[in-house]
Amino acid sequence: MRDFTLRRRRLHSLAISRWKRTGGAFASIAFHSLNEPNTPMAPLNKTAFHFSQRSDLMDFLLEVSSRISQTLDLESLMETIADIISKVIPGNLVGILLYDKESGGLRLRYGLGHRVDLLKNLSIPLGQGLTGIAAKERKSVVSGDVRSHPGYLATVDAVRSEIAVPMEASGNLVGVIDVQSTEPDAYGNYDEVLLQLLASRMAYAVENATLFERAERQNEMLQRLAEVSAEIGSLLDLDALLERVSATLHDYVGFAAFNLFLVDEAAGVLRHRFSLRHDERVEFDNIPLGRGVTGAAYQSRQLERVADTAQDPRFIATVPDVRSEVAIPLIVKDKVIAILDLESDQLNHFTLEHMQLLRLLAPQLAISVENATLYEQISERERTMEMDLEAARELQNFLLPRIPSLSRGLEIDARLEAARTISGDLYDFIELGGNNLLFAIGDVSGKGAAAALYGAMVSGLLRTMAPAIGRPGAILKALNDALIPRRVHARYVTMMLAQWCPAEGILRLANSGGIPPLVLKKGQLVDANVEGVPLGLLPGREYDELEIPLESGDLVLFFSDGIPDQTDWEETEFGIPRIAESLVRAQAHGVEEIADEILNAVAEFAGGAGVFDDRTLIVVRVA
Repeated sequence: MRDFTLRRRRLHSLAISRWKRTGGAFASIAFHSLNEPNTPMAPLNKTAFHFSQRSDLMDFLLEVSSRISQTLDLESLMETIADIISKVIPGNLVGILLYDKESGGLRLRYGLGHRVDLLKNLSIPLGQGLTGIAAKERKSVVSGDVRSHPGYLATVDAVRSEIAVPMEASGNLVGVIDVQSTEPDAYGNYDEVLLQLLASRMAYAVENATLFERAERQNEMLQRLAEVSAEIGSLLDLDALLERVSATLHDYVGFAAFNLFLVDEAAGVLRHRFSLRHDERVEFDNIPLGRGVTGAAYQSRQLERVADTAQDPRFIATVPDVRSEVAIPLIVKDKVIAILDLESDQLNHFTLEHMQLLRLLAPQLAISVENATLYEQISERERTMEMDLEAARELQNFLLPRIPSLSRGLEIDARLEAARTISGDLYDFIELGGNNLLFAIGDVSGKGAAAALYGAMVSGLLRTMAPAIGRPGAILKALNDALIPRRVHARYVTMMLAQWCPAEGILRLANSGGIPPLVLKKGQLVDANVEGVPLGLLPGREYDELEIPLESGDLVLFFSDGIPDQTDWEETEFGIPRIAESLVRAQAHGVEEIADEILNAVAEFAGGAGVFDDRTLIVVRVA
C-alpha cells in the first residue's frame, strides 16, 4: 500500500509538471476530480476536453483504474464513474445502465440529471433506443441529432446529441454508459474513443461490484432466513405465524398481496385461511382444487410463476390490478398441506432471487404451518376432550418420522406407545451432510396435549437447526439457547442425540438429561454413559460428546424413561437391568422382534398396573 501511494504521488507530480507545460488544461479536469473523491460534484461539463499528450491520457487512465478499484460498493462505484465521465465528456445527462440477465434488458442503475422516476422504473429492451442498440450490437452508437435517429427513446425533450458505449467483461455484456447533451453534434470521434477507453476499464469494476452486491444480498437473505426459520418454528398460533412470515417476506419480495390456502382434499378445495392485501386483512372464497395458479401449484407440486397474468389463462381475477403472481406448495411428508400465494401489481415482479428465497423458506414454513394448524385444531377441540384427543392421536401417528432405509448400513425399528391419547415423547431421524444420520429421542416433562405441543415445537427447532450444525453436542446447545427465551412454566425436555458416521463406523453421542443407550458389541454391553442438563432449564449450557466405534452386528438400543420406570402392582420398577437382559436374550433376532420382545416384557411385568408414562424405543443394528 505504501508503494502504491508513493507511485500515485509521483504520477500526480508528473501530471502537475505537464499541466504547467500545457497551460493547465489537463490537471484541472482529470486530477482535481480523481484525487479528491469527496469534492462536491460541479454542474455537468458541457465543453469538450482533449488531452494534450498521450502520456497525459495514460496517466489519467491509470488514475481512473486506481480510483474505481478502491470500492466494491456498487452505489459508490456508480457515483464515482458518473463523476469521472461528467468531467471529461461534454453533456447534460449521464446514465449508467446495467444488463439484467433475467429480463434480458437494460435497467438504469445510476443517473446524473435524470428524473427520479426513471431511476426506479426505466427498463430498455436490447435493440431499442440508442442504448439498447449499443448493448445488442456491442458497439458504440453516436448521434448528433437524436430526433432524426430511428428508434430514439426520448426521456428529456431538450436532448439533441447522445453517445452510448457498451461495457463488456470477459466477452459478457455488463451494461451501457450513456451521455446526452442539449447541444447538436456534441460528440466526435475523440469523445467516442475516450468513452470506450473508460468503459473498458470500468466494466470489470462494475462486474465485480455487481457480483459482490449479489453475494452480500444472498448472504443477508440466508442469514435472515435462518433467523426467521428458527423463530417461526416456535410459533404455534397460525395467524401470528403467517403475519410474521408475511412481514419478513415483504422486506425481500415487496408483494401487494399475501395469501395462504389450506388443502382440503375431502371437500376438493383450497380453503382460504389468511390474506393480507396492502397490509389489510381481507377474505376470499375457497378455490376448487386444480383451478387458478394456486390449483396448478397444488397439482404440479412445484412453484408456479406468472410474469403477466393477462397472458395466462389459469389466472383467476379476484381483485383488480394483479399483474404478476407466484404460488408455492407447502409439503410435509410428501403431502401438499397448503399453498402460499403472492401477488403484485407490477409486471414480471417476482425475480429468480425471489424464487430462491421462497424455495428455501417453504420446507420450514410447511412444518411450522403444520404444527400451528395442529395446535389450532387441538385448541378448538379440547371442549369435547375425548373426540379431540383421539383426532390428535391420529394426527401425531401420521406425523411420526419414517424409518430410514438400509442405505447407511443400518437396520432400524422405532416404537412409540402413549400413556394417554397423545404422547409427550418424540423421536426423529434427520439426514446430515456426508451421508451421516442423526437419531433423536426425547421426553417432554408432563403428559397430554401440552407436552405434545411443546414436543412439536422442539421437533421443529431440531429439524431446522440440525442439518446446518451437524455435531450432536452443538445441536443440543443451540436447542437449549433457542428454548430459554421461549421458556414455558414447568416445561423442559430431555433428549439423547446420536450421529451415525458410516464412513468412519462411529456413533457420536450427546445427552441432555436422557437415558444413555445400551450398546451391545459382540454380545457384550459396553459403557455409553454421557450426561447433560435437560433443555430449556438453564442458559449457557455446553454438552459433551462420546464416540463409540461400531462394527457389523453391533446393537444399540435407545429408550425413554417410560420403559425402565414402569412399575408392577408392588411398585417395583422394571429397571434398566431387565431391559439389558431382554436385549441380550433377543440379540440374534431382527430389530422388529427385539422391539417386540422388550415391550412385551414390560407389559408382562406391569400386569394390570397400567401405563403411567409414554414408552419410546429405537433399535439399531449395524447390518
